[in-house]
Amino acid sequence: MSFKDFKEMPVWSLGQSIVIEVYALTEKLPSREDYALCGQLRRASLSITGNIAEGFGRGHAIDKVNFYYFSRGSAYEVKGHLLSGEAVNYFNKEEKRKFMKSRIN
Repeated sequence: MSFKDFKEMPVWSLGQSIVIEVYALTEKLPSREDYALCGQLRRASLSITGNIAEGFGRGHAIDKVNFYYFSRGSAYEVKGHLLSGEAVNYFNKEEKRKFMKSRIN
């Protein structure tokens, strides 16, 4: 399937929904987490869509694939941070389960 713009890619749309939900979820974190868990979660989620966009713009197939793999790694980073947030009782199991079940396997 050929796309004219990365925004047409279903995976980019899914990544964008992750960004939106991460921002909503991190709004309730204590301000002392602004530069720790909150920042890490937000940067990792932005990296998902950012790497998809950058990969799309690359001219060589190997470069494209590498950036798509980087994006996947960022999705797993978000998952790891969510698990850590749950471990320190910032997120409850239901919030984390719902978020990860629908987006990050």
